[in-house]
Amino acid sequence: MFPPGLPGLALLLLRASVAVALLLADYGHKAALPGWVHAAAIVISLGVSVGYLTPVAASAALVCHAAIWFALGAAPAPMVLPLILALDALALALLGPGAYSLDSRRFGRRVVVLPPA
Repeated sequence: MFPPGLPGLALLLLRASVAVALLLADYGHKAALPGWVHAAAIVISLGVSVGYLTPVAASAALVCHAAIWFALGAAPAPMVLPLILALDALALALLGPGAYSLDSRRFGRRVVVLPPA
């Protein structure tokens, strides 16, 4: 669940891409969206980028990203990019945070020492 090395670095980059994509979608349509959507996008992006409760935060990023695009009533042709970004968020939710995250520090591998019987 918390792979180190190159797979951990790849998951770090995936987390960053999901966070940046959500912020760009929010910022690009700043005038058309209510203020609570901006606040939610910022909080979710921070959670995803640092790797805190990553499956939950990535799922929330997916829902927030979909809410942004459905609120705008986008045409089917430009929906290719949001679909790709949604697949990134879904992949992150399924893969987990990687070794370079707060989740790995909090829930990572531990050494269990059993007292002698």
